[in-house]
Amino acid sequence: QVQLVESGGGSVQTGASLRLSCVASGRTFSRYAMGWFRQAPGTEREFVATISEAGLFTYYADSVKGRFTISRDNAKNTVYLQMNSLKPEDTAVYYCAAKPSSYSRSKNEYDYWGQGTQVTVSS
Repeated sequence: QVQLVESGGGSVQTGASLRLSCVASGRTFSRYAMGWFRQAPGTEREFVATISEAGLFTYYADSVKGRFTISRDNAKNTVYLQMNSLKPEDTAVYYCAAKPSSYSRSKNEYDYWGQGTQVTVSS
């Protein structure tokens, strides 16, 4: 069982930056690929970024490529999402998720989810 707790959300203006953090419980964090997803009101949860177990491989949604960076610190059981040049369309609840091995962009493959953190970007 893995428990995930996100933090770092907030309300910012267009062009600002935020860094989200997600801390995982347990001693096997390094065995899990991690992902960030987001969900805006009235929409489906969508993929944002994913990172492999050791952090060697990453993959991004086209909408955030070049602006967002996913990283992890396995010694701290933490995955991060650095978000730069934020836009109003980035407004959503952001969730981190974990799956055993093999990073993926498919939300259906993730077994564990955090409670989410709100990001609001105003113009």
